Amino acid sequence: MELAHRLQQKAKSIEGLEQLPLKALSYALESIPRNLAQNCGADVVRIITELRSKHSAENGLYFGIDGNLGKIADMREANVWEPAVVKIQAFKTAVEASAMLLRIDDVVSGLKKKTEKGNAKVEENPNPEHPETFGDARDG
Repeated sequence: MELAHRLQQKAKSIEGLEQLPLKALSYALESIPRNLAQNCGADVVRIITELRSKHSAENGLYFGIDGNLGKIADMREANVWEPAVVKIQAFKTAVEASAMLLRIDDVVSGLKKKTEKGNAKVEENPNPEHPETFGDARDG
């Protein structure tokens, strides 16, 4: 929730369409405590609103949802720790999945048109000024 809150604050400082990726990521990160609150039977709207207000306060960094009680708690006192390695791997996996979907979308959207010449199929590049980019340095 803290990361989502900070991304929202950063998005407010950016004008135009550049803020949309930050808002989307913030919303995605907020789904974690929202699902946790829903799974433990808490009033989701009340809990998320309360958690947002805790994270807006100066000392709200460590507040989260206690899944056993369905209440807001200081995660240090509840002995709940989440390693940064887990978050880093989740971000890497999400970026890799997004890149793969974009590559698949390039193929499916018809970057290459197949035409038949005689009995042989020939692939043509629809835009010779921009050569094919699939599998190049963009993939990282």
